[in-house]
Amino acid sequence: MSSRRVGLGVAVAAALLLCGLPVAVVVTATPAGGACLPPGPPAATVSGAVPEPVGRWDTEQVGNAAIIVAVGRDRQAPPRGWVIAVATAMVESSLRNLPGGDRDSLGLFQQRPSQGWGTPAQILDPVYASTKFYDKLEAIDGWQQLPLTVAAQRVQISAFPDRYGQFEHDAEQVVAAVAGAAAITDLPGASLTICPAPAAIAASGWTVPLRAPVGSGYGPRDGRLHAGVDMAAPRNTVIRAASAGTVIWAGCDLSTGNCDIDGSPHTRGCGWFVDLIHAGGFGTRYCHLIRRPVVAEGDTVQAGQPIGEVGTSGHSFGPHLHFQTHEGVCVGSRCDLSNTNSVDPQPFMQARGAGLEGR
Repeated sequence: MSSRRVGLGVAVAAALLLCGLPVAVVVTATPAGGACLPPGPPAATVSGAVPEPVGRWDTEQVGNAAIIVAVGRDRQAPPRGWVIAVATAMVESSLRNLPGGDRDSLGLFQQRPSQGWGTPAQILDPVYASTKFYDKLEAIDGWQQLPLTVAAQRVQISAFPDRYGQFEHDAEQVVAAVAGAAAITDLPGASLTICPAPAAIAASGWTVPLRAPVGSGYGPRDGRLHAGVDMAAPRNTVIRAASAGTVIWAGCDLSTGNCDIDGSPHTRGCGWFVDLIHAGGFGTRYCHLIRRPVVAEGDTVQAGQPIGEVGTSGHSFGPHLHFQTHEGVCVGSRCDLSNTNSVDPQPFMQARGAGLEGR
């Protein structure tokens, strides 16, 4: 990924963007410590030409996101702050600098003069509004480790606090595009990664893929087999290989369509998923990852090794890991994980000293 510096201050960049003129915004990524997954290329500075549409977000909206990111960059806020700020503006204003709103709310973040955010003229300045948002965010103790919805709500005090998290994936895509990064993983620290202590590897060589309660068990559901268990966990929680083995699939379920957007109960398939085969003819499957897995077909993995992160791609009601276990998956040289060779993961894992948390 190439990098180049552009000598534009935030105020100049903002003026050009508001006039609809293209400008390169340079974003300096400061790696955050404690990442659970290997970060992308450790480029210190990345850049991207904006405004360009990103998915459903048009030129105006992406231009406003670029201002938010540039303000965060100039004040040396970590990339996680950029994502929280952009997601908040997506909810509050659809990334448009609105001249009005509920009661006296104004601007990108729908800040209110009556609540001490500034004068109407100040709030309608995207640079000022972004600065005030970061001021409030960075005053929250431990904000970088909070789920996006919690961090945004503590700044905004909204009557609808659950909305912010729904735009996290969109915000990551827009921030990555504005920063000139191929994916959000190229900006270390931009995603909240929940890092539970690695589970102990049982004498059998097995471990839990993550520590979370089973919310939906193995068995018939709506006239068909639910061939695994659903383990409720926040987005970006690390998923680990349950045992040493070989990756036979790591990619997007073709029936899903676009795995880079959140799924729904009406979406088909596993979304981003990983299949592993293990000694003894066993197999495991890990579905609904938030983005492309960090392993590839043919890789050898060890028990407890990170293979991806929890998301909600594919046929999914919300962030969770759908985890399957299989027996007798290989016939000759052909190995395949299917409903017919699936077994209930709870007794399977219990028998190997790596029991899953019950409902």
